[in-house]
Amino acid sequence: MTIPGPYLLYLGDARDEISVKTSRGVAVFRPDLSLGEYRRSREAVTLGLPQMSFAEAAAAGARTLILGVANAGGILGDEAVEDVVAALEAGLNVAAGLHDRLNAQPRIRAAAERAGRQLFDVREPPAYLRVGTGAPRRGRRLLTVGTDCSVGKMYTTLALARALAGRGAPADFRATGQTGILVAGAGVPVDAVVADFISGSVEMVSPARDDDGWDLIEGQGSLFHPSYAGVSLGLLHGAQPDALVLCHEPGRTSMRGLPGRSLPDLKTCLEANLEAARLTNPGVIAVGVALNTSKLDPEAARDVCAATAEALDLPCQDPFSMGVDLIIDRLDECFGLSRPLANTGR
Repeated sequence: MTIPGPYLLYLGDARDEISVKTSRGVAVFRPDLSLGEYRRSREAVTLGLPQMSFAEAAAAGARTLILGVANAGGILGDEAVEDVVAALEAGLNVAAGLHDRLNAQPRIRAAAERAGRQLFDVREPPAYLRVGTGAPRRGRRLLTVGTDCSVGKMYTTLALARALAGRGAPADFRATGQTGILVAGAGVPVDAVVADFISGSVEMVSPARDDDGWDLIEGQGSLFHPSYAGVSLGLLHGAQPDALVLCHEPGRTSMRGLPGRSLPDLKTCLEANLEAARLTNPGVIAVGVALNTSKLDPEAARDVCAATAEALDLPCQDPFSMGVDLIIDRLDECFGLSRPLANTGR
């Protein structure tokens, strides 16, 4: 889909940084399209963009409101419905990636028709999906996996794709979630796909390629999260990854949305992901660990990365503050970014 830009990024009344990860992801990776932000109150989190009303944004040239908030279940609450109607009446199109569809809300649909504006539901999966086959397909693939939700899998995947392209290797980011789709402009929202078709949808979003390049596939959820492990497993099987990068946030005390349920240790998590991935690619290996150290000071961040690298014998970096060069070096060491693919059917 082509969503008209520039964008006004919606933060609502969110007080939790993770709750606005979609708006933040668009702001970070599409700054050229991020004109401003809308907050319901001064207490809401901010992205540091110019604060605008819907009318001010439309007057400044914004064309679409990105409803970039996330909550458990992807619910479109009453306040959000009111704001979407107001944005449409101000002349903005609206895009959202929630499980609650914009087009399923009578008030929103009627307002869009009155204003002559468009609604974009990016979490609507394609209608022509097939079940996965597990059949080998040519090309190289890297999948990010995590100890939990919202630990930096999308950011890491985008950073790896950019770093590979910077070294002259053909590389494509393959989006599997609402934020990634809004950034890339294409993809499949795997958490909205009927369970039987999850692995097939990933096979579709990462088809065979013959240019010795890499597909960098955005991971979702965690094998250790009771709510979302099914999506994570389907991704592992459909991606047929040659390489895995494990993502984690040091210091997180419980699973996202599940107070009291602890996260797995990194070694256990990595081994479980490798074992699951071997079903469709027996040769899969781990090539690095990506840590979200945003809550640590620089010295503590360096120390935890060094300790993790030593414990797992893998390069470990924070993609945001340290880049991903060490992980790309390991990928090159293991696969040779300039070497042609072996004639294995992969």
